[in-house]
Amino acid sequence: MASFNRVMLIGRLTRDPEKRTISSGSAVTEFRLAASRRFKSSSGEDREETVFVDIAAWGRTAEICAQYLRKGSQVFVEGRLKLDEWEKDGQKRSKLSVVAEAVQFLDSKGSGDRDRDGGGAPVYEGDSPRENSSRPRSQPSAAPTAPADERDSTPSDDDLPF
Repeated sequence: MASFNRVMLIGRLTRDPEKRTISSGSAVTEFRLAASRRFKSSSGEDREETVFVDIAAWGRTAEICAQYLRKGSQVFVEGRLKLDEWEKDGQKRSKLSVVAEAVQFLDSKGSGDRDRDGGGAPVYEGDSPRENSSRPRSQPSAAPTAPADERDSTPSDDDLPF
């Protein structure tokens, strides 16, 4: 049976990222992302639902996230889900989080106190190799784009399969 573990999120950081170095010397930066969706309830009123997701970036991606991101920064994160399980005070606990494989900064140049060169938003991909990926490790890009035949028509919420 095949399996697939892929997450794509756009949201804003709820606090400044926290960078640390583990015993092997690798950098890890952790931050929390708030992602919202707007919808109409069955009674017709506009509603908003926000989820908070813990993100961990590793290696060079971790260093760049710690350097440039701040509370309120808007980012696009591609990664995979990770389940951590532990026991505390005799109770089993678990936490679902995202390991970032690529982080794209979505804030426009000059917003906040970040100073970047060039136009667009840089994409920083993780240190783990990705199969069948021809995209370079760092590439300026304005936003994720759909294939040309999908860009012409924007689906409404009713057209989405979920």
